[in-house]
Amino acid sequence: MALNELAGKVAVVTGAASGLGRAMALAFADEGMHLALADVDDAGLQETRTRLDGKDVKSIVMRLDVSKASEVEAFARKCFQELGAVHVVCNNAGVALSGPVWETSEAEWQWILGVNLLGVVNGVRAFAPRLIAQDEGHIVNTASVAGLISPPGMGAYCVSKHAVVTLSEALHHDLRERGSRVGVSLLCPAYVPTGIADSERNQPPGVSVSSKSNERVAKEAALRKAVAAGKLSADDVARAVVAAVKENRFYVLTHPGIKGAVRARMEDVLEERVPRDPLRLK
Repeated sequence: MALNELAGKVAVVTGAASGLGRAMALAFADEGMHLALADVDDAGLQETRTRLDGKDVKSIVMRLDVSKASEVEAFARKCFQELGAVHVVCNNAGVALSGPVWETSEAEWQWILGVNLLGVVNGVRAFAPRLIAQDEGHIVNTASVAGLISPPGMGAYCVSKHAVVTLSEALHHDLRERGSRVGVSLLCPAYVPTGIADSERNQPPGVSVSSKSNERVAKEAALRKAVAAGKLSADDVARAVVAAVKENRFYVLTHPGIKGAVRARMEDVLEERVPRDPLRLK
């Protein structure tokens, strides 16, 4: 069921301290929604909350490591206790890594899968049963075009985002099978100027790599350049998310130019041929 009227309802956003998360929070506030915001970055969270001043909406914030199920469950309880209900849940927190897959350390694998995949899993497990019980709501999972294609130099990131894509599709089917009116949207943006390329700033102790190959350093620099050059802003993507929630639209592909690479991958699968590099298609 589409949530055509959002005013007075409640939106939950993880990764709300910056980037897409902050933009989503502000976009939902512009719709008159009250907000529950979470992130590991306390200072960024408070800055986001400050930007809500004057919008006449209620907000709560909580420092949250989405990779920890117990913390996400506590956040869900807090949302319902302090705001009375939840209607839109944006499992948006995410981090990025670059470099060849064999250079990604075990600790880095655990970190990126913990945030990007288990963060979404934990959000679904904590909030979906509550939305199903009230038979109203919408879940937005942030993946990436890296969940639809497999560019070189981003293996760990692609693994996490491909998993979010199939998780979201399975969630949609599970909800439809039981006749639930809870909707699902899968956000797959391409490059957007945010802090995603500098995710190392939020790495927990023991994750950072002391030395990197020249190839990995070059891949990280290329990612920063590509992110900075993104044509759509975080606000543009946030507005697309709001529209998708209102329309009950599943796939949210904010950068249509990437569809050629997605089509090429699907063709390679169906034709059982060697996969083409999505960054070098002619």
